[in-house]
Amino acid sequence: MKYTVSLKENRVFRRLYAKGRSAVSPTMVLYCRKNGRRENRLGLTTGTKLGHAVVRNRVRRRLREIYRLQEHRLSPGYDIVVVARVRAVYSRYAELERDFLRLAKKLQLLSPQGSNAEGEKP
Repeated sequence: MKYTVSLKENRVFRRLYAKGRSAVSPTMVLYCRKNGRRENRLGLTTGTKLGHAVVRNRVRRRLREIYRLQEHRLSPGYDIVVVARVRAVYSRYAELERDFLRLAKKLQLLSPQGSNAEGEKP
């Protein structure tokens, strides 16, 4: 089982926002940038607009789980930041997962060997 490396430093987030590529959906914004490592690093951002701490933590848990289950499909060597939007609070898990995969595909993060895994039509 892979271990997800977390992004925690503010300067890494800022560099990703400034120099990384991004894709947008109604529920989230996905930023990515090559990091020169062999593993991906994940950062999650949930602003206070989403609600109180309980609500923000629920959204973070859902996004972390979506990433964990889809990690095998992603190309290695990227810093990835997911910024949750207000609509993510009211969205079903399946919608969040679909949006994440759509944005990852748009940013060409899905690896060719993992793209035909379960949940995806051939």
